[in-house]
Parts: sequence; C-alpha cells; structure tokens
Amino acid sequence: MKAKEYEGWAHDVSCSEASAELERLLADERFRATERSRSILKYIAEQQFAGRAEGVKAYSIAIDVLGRQSNFDPSLDPIVRIELSRLRSSLSQYYEAFGEDGGVTVQLPRGRYIAIFTRSTGASPGIDDREHPATTWGEPVKLVPPLPVSAVAPNIQAGSWATLRLAATLALLMVVVVGTGITVYGARTVTTAKPTVTVTLTAVDEGLRDEAAVTRDMLLTALTQFQTLTVSQADRRERPLASVLRPARSNAYAIDMKYYGDGDDRSIWWQVVDTATGDLLKSGLERVDTSGRTVASVREELVAQLSRRFAATRGIINNIEAHDMAEGSLGNACVLQAEHELDDGRASGLARTIDCLERTIAANRYDADATAALAMLLAAGQAEITDNSKLARALELANRAVSLSPLSDRAHLALMLSQFYSGRIDAAIAAGNRALALNPNSPDVAAKLGLALFALGYFDAGVSLARDAGRLVDVVPRDAVLVLALDAYRRTDWSEASLLAEQASDRNFLISVLRVAALGQLGSDEAAQRLTELRQLTPDFEATFRERMAQRRYQPLLSASIEEGLTKAGARFTAEGLATAF
Repeated sequence: MKAKEYEGWAHDVSCSEASAELERLLADERFRATERSRSILKYIAEQQFAGRAEGVKAYSIAIDVLGRQSNFDPSLDPIVRIELSRLRSSLSQYYEAFGEDGGVTVQLPRGRYIAIFTRSTGASPGIDDREHPATTWGEPVKLVPPLPVSAVAPNIQAGSWATLRLAATLALLMVVVVGTGITVYGARTVTTAKPTVTVTLTAVDEGLRDEAAVTRDMLLTALTQFQTLTVSQADRRERPLASVLRPARSNAYAIDMKYYGDGDDRSIWWQVVDTATGDLLKSGLERVDTSGRTVASVREELVAQLSRRFAATRGIINNIEAHDMAEGSLGNACVLQAEHELDDGRASGLARTIDCLERTIAANRYDADATAALAMLLAAGQAEITDNSKLARALELANRAVSLSPLSDRAHLALMLSQFYSGRIDAAIAAGNRALALNPNSPDVAAKLGLALFALGYFDAGVSLARDAGRLVDVVPRDAVLVLALDAYRRTDWSEASLLAEQASDRNFLISVLRVAALGQLGSDEAAQRLTELRQLTPDFEATFRERMAQRRYQPLLSASIEEGLTKAGARFTAEGLATAF
C-alpha cells in the first residue's frame, strides 16, 4: 500500500515506518500506558495496516479488546471513551517528553477511532507566561530601623537631667516601635505553599541499576501528575539562615528509596524524612510479584503504589501537612482542608474552609488549586440544596481554574462536579475523563468519576473505577466505598451493602440512608436504631428524600429500591411520586 493512498499517516511517512514506530513505542518502557491501553492502540493501528482506513468502531474495541459481551451498547457504557481518553493523554505526555525532531509520532484524533502517523516537527505547545505570573507573597511589615546614635543621644552636658530624660524617652520609644513591628510581623497570616520533595532511588544490586533508573523516572512523572507536591532535584537538607529566622512557607521532605530484586519479587524500601529536622517520619516496603507478568506491568504497579502512597490527598505527606498546619493559615493549607472535607462528606467546617479559600484567592487570584477547591466545595453543596447563584459561581471558578492550569486534574475534577450538578452530563463526563487521563493514579479522581457514572446508570464503569480507586491506598476514598455499597444494594446483596456502608466512618446523608435501607431489607432489629440516628442527622429526610436523590442524579429505580428498604425500617413516605422498586 502506498502512503498517499491512506489517510492514516502523512505523505512523508511510509507504511513500514508507521509499523516500526508502533512496534518501537509499544516496546518502550517509558511509554506510560496500561496493558489495556497498549492493546487498544495496537488493535486500532493493526486494523488500519490491514486496510481499514476508515478506522474501527467503539463496539469492535469493546468486544475484541475489552472482552465485553455481544450486547454491548456504547451509548450506555462509556468504557471505550474512558480508555481512549487515557491513551491520548499517555501518547501526548510520551512524545512531549521523549519525541525527537523529525521522528514519527502516533496521534488519536477525537471523534474517530483511528491512528494518525505523522512526522514530528519537534515543537511543543507553548505556555503563555503573561497570564500565569509567579505567586506573589504579601510584603512583610517593615521594621523601623534603629536611629543613629547622634539622633538618640545628643551632646549631653554634665548634670543636664532634662537632656538625659529626653534621650531615655527617645530610646524607649524606639524599643516600643521595634517591638510592635516584630509582634505584627510574627502574628501575620501565614500563606502556605505545596510541600517540596526530593526523590532518590538506588539499586542494591548493580544488575538492577537500569531498572531502578527507569522506575525513578516514571515515579517522578507520576508525582508531578498529582500536582499536590513540588518535585525538586535540589537537596534541601542544608537550609539557609533566612529560612531558620522566619516561618517556612513550604515544608521540604526527602523520599529515599532502595530497589531490590529477589527471585520473582521486585521490592522498593522507602523512607520519608523531614529535611528541616532530619526526623524520620515514615518508612515502608512495596513488593510486587513478577510471576507471569511483563516488566512494564510490574513497574507500573510499583509506581502506582508509591505515587499514591506519597502524593494522594490521603497520602503520607499531605496527611502530615494537614495535621501540622498552623491555625488560620492560607494557601495550600486551605486546599488540603477542603479536599479532606470533600472526602469526609461533612459540612461542619464548610463555612470556615470556604472563607479560607476566598481569602487565599483574594491574596493571589492566580492560585489555580484554591480556585478549583472552592469550585468543588460550592458544587458539592448542590447535592443538598440547589442554589443557582452558587452553582453559577462554581462553574465560573472551575472554568477559571482550568484556564490557569490546563494540566491540573484538580481543575478538571472541579469542572466535572460543577457541570454534573448543573445538568450538563455529557460535558461533565468529558471533564472527568480528562482529569483521569491527566492523573491516572489519582484515587480521588477515579472515585468521584466512578460515583458520577454509577449515579447516571453506567454501573459497570462506575464500579470498575471505584475498585481502582480502592487499590494500593491506606484509606479508600469515601465515594469509592459508596459506589461499591450502592452496587451491592442494587444487586440485592443486602448484607454486603450493610457491611460496606458501615466501613464508611462519616455520617454522610447517603451513607446513613444506605445503612438503614440495607438493615430494613434484612429485617434487622438494629434498623430502628439506625433510623432514629438518621432522623437526628437529617430531621426532614423523609420529606426531602426523593428531591435529594434526584439532585444527585441517581436512577429512579435505584432510589425507589432504597426507599423501599427505608420503609421496611419504619420510615414514612407519602405515596406520591413513588417509583417502582426492583
């Protein structure tokens, strides 16, 4: 086949060159794509090499690659769109980092399942620095400099007590002014920044040095995708005197690791050290069994484990930051506080956190993380009470966060939530897919997108993401637990639904409702007690239950089944508008 006969590659790229690039790319361990994504790319390209220049269908990918049943309907299950979004992101990141000028590249255009082979120009997208200036910290309060000796103590004549009293008064005044300045300086609001980390990984066995080097590079990429940390190559163990004399705006940590290979195992021992004090904060060991697995899949699992361990919202470093933040701090402290409250599902400190974020944005309107966090809080509040003005503000903030930081999964997650509660479902799913593509290792993104898909009736896709969110983490995101509990309830596995709902420690409305409904379906004596607790938490839940479920976009049949369980537990609902249960 001649190149000009086929639109899958440019006229200066031959079929043999395209095939060679595909083979090289799939064999390159630096290409950070899952085995499933690699299989999809290979399938699409090979179908084109076989003569299907028009591309393939989502149905074919689902059946031939993903193993879906023959009754698969792409309009009901978005799994193919989700996987293609991840694959596009992996390709973009790979060629941006490792592409060579004049080399062949692979692209997957949106709207069609076709691979485009072109020759790279070596140019990468530029970033307009004019809209993203460096963060500006407020000027410190200026201290009054000491006056020259000649001004404080003029020529004093012997026995001139008036002159001495004047000199003493001036000196005392100077001390008071300087002391006041120091007090104001010390009491001013601290604006915190993201913690800075340095990463080292050494191989214990010299024969594993190359493996360790590639794993470290992949881990650095994964950590930067989280954007919760500032990854630095500089060693910050030696602190300048200035950082000792004033409060640090950014804490620094060293992540030291050792790479082991023992038979069929690959292990990484790690420790997290506070570079300011030298204190060992946490250490651990990650191990992966290599039996029957490719080197790439083993490395991918190690990187996923470590990146989630260090950089996730509930990861080691952010937990330390959230625990040690000074009262009233602005900046990153507010962002972490907001994300913890979103995961807990509690509204007790919501007003204070919103105020903290508002003040952070007022001090620095280019803070994309604070802007995204505020948008998420405002949007999440729409699950309880619809407020069109707050929802409009959430959308405005989310769009601004995306414009400030287009590669931030936080920003796109905020956009997803804002669009979801605004009823812009297709746009919300697209934003969620984009967030997942930007950070495929984020348990929070997987959990929140999974919950949105499940609520909309995409049960398989939602459960798959929820399970992924629960892998390799110390604390499973609440939304992931909720999806799995709701799915067990949907499948009439009341015992499993009750067990999973009990595992969520918070008193979120829907978790509490599910506990009561599952016990009601089981006919448990404990259902009445749980119902009393639910009424104390939400006194009007029986009058507002259907409205709340509709606002959360849950399918009517699922809502009706939960209402049935609540009724068996003793809840009282009016008959009007009751949907048919399963």
